[in-house]
Amino acid sequence: MRVLTAALLMVLVFPAWAQQGTETVEPLTITVGANHAPPYRILQGGERTGLYVEIFEEIAERLGWEVHYREAPFRRVLRMVQQGEVDVMLGPLETEERSELIEFVAPAFPPERRLFFYLNKEHRIERYADLYGRAIGVLEGASYFPRFDDDEGLLKEPAPRYENLMLMLQKGRVDVVIAPELVGLYTVEKLGLGVEVSPFFVPGERSYIAVAKNSPVIQYADDIRAALKLIEMEGIHENLVLKYMERAAE
Repeated sequence: MRVLTAALLMVLVFPAWAQQGTETVEPLTITVGANHAPPYRILQGGERTGLYVEIFEEIAERLGWEVHYREAPFRRVLRMVQQGEVDVMLGPLETEERSELIEFVAPAFPPERRLFFYLNKEHRIERYADLYGRAIGVLEGASYFPRFDDDEGLLKEPAPRYENLMLMLQKGRVDVVIAPELVGLYTVEKLGLGVEVSPFFVPGERSYIAVAKNSPVIQYADDIRAALKLIEMEGIHENLVLKYMERAAE
């Protein structure tokens, strides 16, 4: 284990020397584009935290990177990637369409169930077929699972943030909201809504640290993977995941 750790450290340290040349050269500065989606990405009032952000900060620290964040709705972040305004995204699911713009470098974030939230019992979802005929709140630009994403028979009502979707549910503008487990439960608790969770759910997929293909950061993809492996070996990755999972269960 010590030999492997040392080898990983050499992999990390050498690229840092190569990119800086001397100690007087500024470290690599990268821009992360992210939507405010607690507890994954908390980017408000100068605060930058959340599960995905903390994991990435651990990686950036080991690479000697300076990180700046630009907060915007998810769909806007995708446009910013296309326009060369951001280097990295935290947490997108891999899709064929997105693969044209970004490289899915490292599956750094744990899979989460996709839950269906409702207020009125007649909108409780017990099987996929129950979704038809209901107005379903979805995050603009988000991907949930292939059957749902590609199903043109479903009535989907988009909004830029999950807070908006849950308030739409409260006001009766949608019947159901689909959301990843942690962000959905966090949002409901924060807003103090008496929302129920349907028994039907869909298993999640791991989400990624993704790098824009038009960004110079793409050449450091192997370094990102090596740094992620290192924090996994140190137990830091697991501790962060457990910290946020325990908060959601409280």
